[in-house]
Amino acid sequence: MKLHETPPILANAQLLHWVFENLIRNSLDAMDKADGWIQIEPTHDKRHSDVVIQYADNGSGITRENQRKIFEPGMSTKAHGWGLGLTVVQRIIREYHHGSIRMIKTSPDGTTFEIRLPVA
Repeated sequence: MKLHETPPILANAQLLHWVFENLIRNSLDAMDKADGWIQIEPTHDKRHSDVVIQYADNGSGITRENQRKIFEPGMSTKAHGWGLGLTVVQRIIREYHHGSIRMIKTSPDGTTFEIRLPVA
């Protein structure tokens, strides 16, 4: 395999599209810098037979008081929306794809999530 080549996963493409659309919208809402970026990097964890997708941005980060609540229904820092985005993202990853998502880093320099999906 070449760099960033990963084995296939069994996935619902529309649901995963929605997962990344939601993460990207959240990142764009958190951008507070002139040069914002989003990085999506897939790798293969052979030991656990997972495809690991690291999703990172350089937005404003998640405050300490909100970090434990980000996947809870109704949690939002925005004036618009229902606060269901990351709740649904987590449900799609866990229940439909038997994977996991977690925030692995956040600071005023950005946030990084790790998504793990089982290899087909």
